[in-house]
Amino acid sequence: MAYDIIEKLKKEIGGFKEKPEFEHVGVVIEAGDGIARVSGLNKALSQEILMIETPKEDVPALAFNLEESSIGVVFLGAQEKITIGSRVRSTGRVLSIKAGEELIGRVLNPIGEPVDGKGIVFGKSSKAIDYPLERPAPTVVMRESVRVPLHTGIKAIDAMIPIGRGQRELIIGDRQTGKTSIALDAILNQKNDTSRPLPICIYVAVGQKNSKIAQFVKILEEADALKYSIVVATSAADPAALKYLAPFAGCAIGEYFMDRGRDVLIVYDDLSKHAESYRELSLLLRRPPGREAFPGDIFYLHARLLERAAKLDAAHGSGSLTALPIIETQLGDVSAYIPTNVISITDGQIYLESNLFNQGLRPAVNVGLSVSRVGSAAQTKAMKKVAGRLRLELAQFRELRAFVQFAADLDEATKKKIKQGELLTEVLKQNDRSPMPFENQTIILYAALNGFLNEVPLADIKRFEESFIDYVSKRYDESILKPLREKNDMDQTVEKKLKDVIEEFKGIF
Repeated sequence: MAYDIIEKLKKEIGGFKEKPEFEHVGVVIEAGDGIARVSGLNKALSQEILMIETPKEDVPALAFNLEESSIGVVFLGAQEKITIGSRVRSTGRVLSIKAGEELIGRVLNPIGEPVDGKGIVFGKSSKAIDYPLERPAPTVVMRESVRVPLHTGIKAIDAMIPIGRGQRELIIGDRQTGKTSIALDAILNQKNDTSRPLPICIYVAVGQKNSKIAQFVKILEEADALKYSIVVATSAADPAALKYLAPFAGCAIGEYFMDRGRDVLIVYDDLSKHAESYRELSLLLRRPPGREAFPGDIFYLHARLLERAAKLDAAHGSGSLTALPIIETQLGDVSAYIPTNVISITDGQIYLESNLFNQGLRPAVNVGLSVSRVGSAAQTKAMKKVAGRLRLELAQFRELRAFVQFAADLDEATKKKIKQGELLTEVLKQNDRSPMPFENQTIILYAALNGFLNEVPLADIKRFEESFIDYVSKRYDESILKPLREKNDMDQTVEKKLKDVIEEFKGIF
């Protein structure tokens, strides 16, 4: 008997800790519509994960609003069983997502759960690490200037609105004008650019239809592009909290690869829906609305997301994160609140116009309103040499076409300008999902801008282009395409050879 008492005492003493462990616990004082107010957690961190106790299982929530007497939280899980009086525990962990090589080729939601039916993402032996969804952007000292091109495979963009690795280029336009198609072509084209390391491509779907997301993934699979892509998906039916987190989750995954010296291309499709989800959460938590019912910090929300796109210097691994945010306009109104916000944050925009789209111009890029503020520094010398005057030629054509609608007779110079503009417009037309390698773009634009196609009827331009590229790639790859690919420049030897080949092909065509 005495022995049993001594053993029990030893066990109690063995389990004694000098400092007892305290848990920060609060209670729900208001709940509903995916949000709750919690009292008693005055030491909670911004963006901290909180656990709300329910009879079945604990529900994760995110500390969103830190106020003097209470905190506003948004639910990240099922909310049916959460009632007033439910206990809320602090975890001390800031919201993060597991990132690792295993994510490549997968479709997941913003909290890292796979939604592609292919099983778990990370095994027990995985070296994946947690990356915070919110992280300070790289400082000016950590960055270097954008100077490496990121080819989209779209002639109109690579020639006139070039994008560099580490840039933020906005894709903006009305519904159904081909915004996602441009982003998709940019992802598909990365495997064509063999002269540079293949970037990791991340597509973030914010509140898209499930059918659209499934179609996007299917296209990537069929084109063998899923082997270097990651999809972060939220559907229209998902709670506002998940839609709000999706771009940050995609960005955190991108930073994982950027920090390891890799190039990353990330598409946010689209930030208009992201702004709406943020507004929904903010208004439920009674943040005061400002212009067009958005809270005042909506600009800061998108700025701190897009500022994380960067080209890092050699001391920080030389990785890059290129962002292609998408914004949907209403009736072409680029002066609305969210479009103007994001235009002022990014380094340029590709503006897609409904009128051009309806006229059959694909991609429907309005060259006058589209601009790249840093891309020309990253444009290859060959493309700069060839397409330098393309924008000017098209601008003059547009001016003349508007002017001559009312003129009966035209002089020869005007007729020539209009014919050249129509020819260039035809050359820049390009079907969806048919990105073109940079060297092929260069030779066809060279032929168009130097008058070699003037005798070709407009109806035959597409046929000429396809046949010519096929002819050059089969017969003159070593002497024309390979030097362009490797040197990114067009020297006199290549230019002379190209002229001869164009004349030779025209004779056959």
